[in-house]
Amino acid sequence: MMRYRACVALALALAAPLRAAPPAPAASDPAPVEQPALKRIPLWPNGAPGVKARRGEAEIGRDYWVRNIHDPALLAFPADPKHRSGAAVIVIPGGGHRLLVWTNEGTKVATALNRMGVTAFVLKYRLANEPGSIYTVAGDAADDARRAVRWVRAHAADYGIDPARIGVMGFSAGGELVSLIADNPEPAGRPVTDAIDRISARPDFQILVFPGPAGLPAKDVAHAPPAFITAGSLDQCCAAPSVALYQQLREAHVSAELHMYAEADHAFNLDESNRISILHWPDRLADWLADGGWLDGSAAPARHPG
Repeated sequence: MMRYRACVALALALAAPLRAAPPAPAASDPAPVEQPALKRIPLWPNGAPGVKARRGEAEIGRDYWVRNIHDPALLAFPADPKHRSGAAVIVIPGGGHRLLVWTNEGTKVATALNRMGVTAFVLKYRLANEPGSIYTVAGDAADDARRAVRWVRAHAADYGIDPARIGVMGFSAGGELVSLIADNPEPAGRPVTDAIDRISARPDFQILVFPGPAGLPAKDVAHAPPAFITAGSLDQCCAAPSVALYQQLREAHVSAELHMYAEADHAFNLDESNRISILHWPDRLADWLADGGWLDGSAAPARHPG
């Protein structure tokens, strides 16, 4: 067990570790098994409510980011069945609701979670703050996050996932969406488009990485799931919201763990720091997931309102 957790920590701390080249195959070796391509999953097959004609617009991506998202979707990163834990995490990148930091706060995080045996899904959500946007954070973007939880829960069996071990993990603006769907009630009157919309959208656990202030103070902490929160003490945006949410959860007797790192500012991500303590924050997350029973199925059953 200790050896396994040490490997987990290393995998998380290094988003893309170097590997030795494999030996040349012998003539008697079986042909390598081709890995399936990553699957893009539209959250609403007929288009998200309110998108209308903009659904046909192309996304715009450069280097590490993507924007102009009008067809919200998940990108699936299934865990290897040989060491699949049954847990799943929906990763929600940040970017100030102007763009998505797609690699460092999305796909790299998903592959690191895969090494833990966790199936990951990276969310492309509608952006409220890019020029010309017709969307809102608390409305459309949060709806996309809720729909993502519902979709994964509805299709849990397809991916070998326990529907009671589905978490959400958000960075910065993505952390705001985590809090909006995990710590706040779902607004009344949302349209029901299909059977998936009737499934609970409350995650079983939440991971907030330097989360922004939207959704605070939380209005439904009594039903909030266990939380892991981390931020930098020098972060002018997101240090205070991290502490405030932790205090709310603590006072509501919700299991929560907070890590605030000295001399750390915003957006330290997985491996972007010269401070040893920050480089090891993923180790603390791995410990928390293991201690909480999310990796072996021993976690207490979640309370899903409605």
